[in-house]
Amino acid sequence: MSSRWTKAVLAALAVACIATSPALASSKRCGASEYSYAGLQGVKRAHGVRGTLMPLSAPDVKAGHVAGWVGVGWAGGGANGRDEWIQTGMVAQQGYTKARIYYEVVAPGAPYRYAEIADSEVGQRHRLAVLEEAAHPNWWCVWVNGKPVTAGIYLPNSHRGWEPVATAESWNGDVGACNLLSFRFENVGWATRAGGWWNGLNGGYLFADPGYRILHPARQTFVTLSRFTG
Repeated sequence: MSSRWTKAVLAALAVACIATSPALASSKRCGASEYSYAGLQGVKRAHGVRGTLMPLSAPDVKAGHVAGWVGVGWAGGGANGRDEWIQTGMVAQQGYTKARIYYEVVAPGAPYRYAEIADSEVGQRHRLAVLEEAAHPNWWCVWVNGKPVTAGIYLPNSHRGWEPVATAESWNGDVGACNLLSFRFENVGWATRAGGWWNGLNGGYLFADPGYRILHPARQTFVTLSRFTG
């Protein structure tokens, strides 16, 4: 889902206060950009990122998809500017009646990997994480509800390579669709060492593209919502 992330995060860092500027965010049409984001960007390089995600409403996707995910890496984030990332989260494409837990991996020279694992009901929490293995630098696993769901995945030059991200995402299907999304992120944290040693993800950048907003009721907790109705 995150092949657009490098452009989005640069824009977010340039206007990090947008999440607290309702007038600015609501003054622009939703779906004006192909991909829109609302979430939290860490500022320190991490060995993993985690969060407990919960869909707050049934999917309402006019075109494309919506997702909420945690991950590291981005387009052009690998060695020699090659695409490289790993993420896991919840996704709903057009026609879905429930969000689906998924993971996605892009690594230089390796086949694209994407898998949907299970449904997630509205109001149902799932603990999701990507984590570098303790004894194997540059090898990562996807975790769902405390259990690994992949074998080790090799991501070259990823050791201490990337900042953690927890975000909602909307793809407008290239038709300017105003997709509705509502995800709650709880216990968002980053791994200070391979294999674990989790800390709360504090001191990062909250961001929200036009048409979407963030509520931030507690530390390591935020809610992503649409600014418009279906």
